[in-house]
Amino acid sequence: MKKGEKVFITNHEDMIGSAILRRLNKGGFANLVTRTSSDLDLTDYDKVLDFFADEKPDYVFLTTTKAGGIIATRKYPAEFIYDNLQGQCNVIHAAWKSGVKKLLFLGSSCIYPRECAQPMKEEYILTGKLEQTCESYSIAKIAGIKMCQSYNYQYGTDFISVVPGDNYGPNDDFNPETAHVLPALISKFHKANIRNEEKVIVLGTGSPRRECLHVDDLADACLFLMDNYYDSQIINIGCGKDISIRELAFLIRDIVGFKGDIAFDESMPDGTPRKILDISRIKMIGWEPKISFEEGLRQTYAWYKEQVEVLN
Repeated sequence: MKKGEKVFITNHEDMIGSAILRRLNKGGFANLVTRTSSDLDLTDYDKVLDFFADEKPDYVFLTTTKAGGIIATRKYPAEFIYDNLQGQCNVIHAAWKSGVKKLLFLGSSCIYPRECAQPMKEEYILTGKLEQTCESYSIAKIAGIKMCQSYNYQYGTDFISVVPGDNYGPNDDFNPETAHVLPALISKFHKANIRNEEKVIVLGTGSPRRECLHVDDLADACLFLMDNYYDSQIINIGCGKDISIRELAFLIRDIVGFKGDIAFDESMPDGTPRKILDISRIKMIGWEPKISFEEGLRQTYAWYKEQVEVLN
């Protein structure tokens, strides 16, 4: 990407979109195009088509239209499959029609089978059954990947699909009812600490293991791949390490300074037993993560506290 070329970042106010926007600004890219969801509804085909015809972006970063944790994906499967399918289909099709030079589609590690061999290699996609609690979201993401591949094959486009590990960082969703496990735990422990509660309840057994990638590392990898990756095959972006939910809970408790106990509600589903990505392919190209997990976790909690103080 050249500094003066026009770049469109979808959902720029969300965690991933805002991180990509920060990274572009840091890299000296000035011709950036963004729209809030109220300004441009990505599920509205005509409006998306008009937007691309008017703006004619050179590059597109297509992030998730609707994301959430295990509670949200179980409770609102219709919204997760509709919003993501409709939004991504509109953007990908409009990008082709308007002659976008390159598009990067953000997938999700939940596209891999529930009982997938670990670490998960790119070729393991569609080799087994998906995790049921997030099936609608996973199917939408797989459809987006296949759509990019289909347009590349039929129309000669340069649309790439990346699969990040679980992300965390500034602008994450910290609502325990809709968030992924890491920000939900930060919120729970912080509130319990403020209220001097005796314990925090963590959903599930605590045994599942998750890979946690700081969103600034993800954004850095996305820009790197825009300039260095030209294959229709998906490519993983991760940190190469994982941690159990139990270990994560105790680590967050220590960082927050909560002195109470931790209880695990084993009546709640655990989700996929383990998710760690094989990142050998992206490392071979020349990219590796830079932010250590504990450093990133402390930075994220500091950012969260600042937001809470502003709201209060």
